[in-house]
Amino acid sequence: MSEQQVILFVEDDPDDVKLTIRALKKANILNEVVVACNGVEALEYLDSIYSENTAFPALVLLDLKLPKIDGLEVLRRLRADERTRLLQVVVLTSSKEERDIIESYNLGANSYIRKPVDFDQFTKSVQELGLYWLVLNVAPPIKRKVK
Repeated sequence: MSEQQVILFVEDDPDDVKLTIRALKKANILNEVVVACNGVEALEYLDSIYSENTAFPALVLLDLKLPKIDGLEVLRRLRADERTRLLQVVVLTSSKEERDIIESYNLGANSYIRKPVDFDQFTKSVQELGLYWLVLNVAPPIKRKVK
């Protein structure tokens, strides 16, 4: 693969961002991580990728509790858009609400992972998540626009 696959991490908590990036690096997952601090930034980033005709992220890690546009609305818009419908989206959130789990899957989340409170368990979960989605899993091809 000539271009490195990017991870789009949609998270508003800077501590969770640092911890997740550190856990990915510890697992030797060296993909660039682009951070969007809210739903608006995430959608704008994906729209800019399409207009620049570059590769979409290999993985979107999506928190649900976000400012401006929440994670469920981001997921709804991703799945409604032909360009982003097949993106791999893993909901990575602290929400234990059954309605959030059900709605995430109804909207097409590929996986729903609760952030463990324990530091070591959180690190292990992120490492396993990264290895599965970026190394083992075969992603669907996503069409890119041709200039």
